[in-house]
Amino acid sequence: MDGQSATATDDTTTGRHVSPEQFARFEKYAGEIFSAFGMDLDTESTRDTPRRFIRALYDITKGYDGDDKVLKAFGTECRSLRGCTSNQVIQGPIPFYALCEHHALPFFGRAYVGYIPGERIIGISKLTRIVRLYSRRFAVQERIGPEVADRLQAMIAPRGIAVYLEAQHLCMAMRGVREELPLTRTTVWRGAYDEDPALRAEFFAAGGLQGYER
Repeated sequence: MDGQSATATDDTTTGRHVSPEQFARFEKYAGEIFSAFGMDLDTESTRDTPRRFIRALYDITKGYDGDDKVLKAFGTECRSLRGCTSNQVIQGPIPFYALCEHHALPFFGRAYVGYIPGERIIGISKLTRIVRLYSRRFAVQERIGPEVADRLQAMIAPRGIAVYLEAQHLCMAMRGVREELPLTRTTVWRGAYDEDPALRAEFFAAGGLQGYER
């Protein structure tokens, strides 16, 4: 390890290849579905809805295309490992929006990511990019947190990782039990955070999330 830079690969972000012919076909299918479900596609505001829908769906799920700007990490700013062991780096709230893979309906909320540096650090903006890399897909909230933690671990091997997500799920509000948008909360603790309740409490306090300690 040279302490200057490192990269991490993600086999799930090799990019998508959708041809114009495929887009045209998907738009036709979407139009057939919308029409069958009751939408009048012969109005000024709806004639282009199938195309807009497919293009929006493609844009919403662009996390599958990866993000080259996530890859770079840096040598630690500390003069010794000992100087970094108790210093948390916390980013949040990070707004995120995702499509539930069960019903393809949105869920959205805020993420907080924290880590305790080891030999390397990562640019603060990269924490936001990592969250969005995994949330801009067909996803479940329970999986996004571990994916973010795994990515961070692969990139910089910190001494501890904390990921907290809270989100509202429209699949519960618009169908099924039709709850009034309760918050679903998930946490991931790795390394020092898993071992030390005081670090978890500090993480929640720094994010203004008192009362959620576990």
